[in-house]
Amino acid sequence: MSRKIKLIWDFRGPASAKTAEHHEIHLKEYIAIEKLPLNITGFKIINEMQAIAFMVVTDENMIPVRDALKPHRGEVYVE
Repeated sequence: MSRKIKLIWDFRGPASAKTAEHHEIHLKEYIAIEKLPLNITGFKIINEMQAIAFMVVTDENMIPVRDALKPHRGEVYVE
């Protein structure tokens, strides 16, 4: 079984929540277009000036997705 990696995009500023929410839409579109095996995405509001959007990929798909979408950071995904 391969690891799951959570790729994260950070957004800052007063519009960060809306930006992260909108970015998740594009992540879902990318998953559908590329037919990726996992369909785990989301966004989280950290505070009024910071939010994140994320998607979870398998270890095998991490490098191509990372190179295409350029996330700010990543971490091992724990369900």
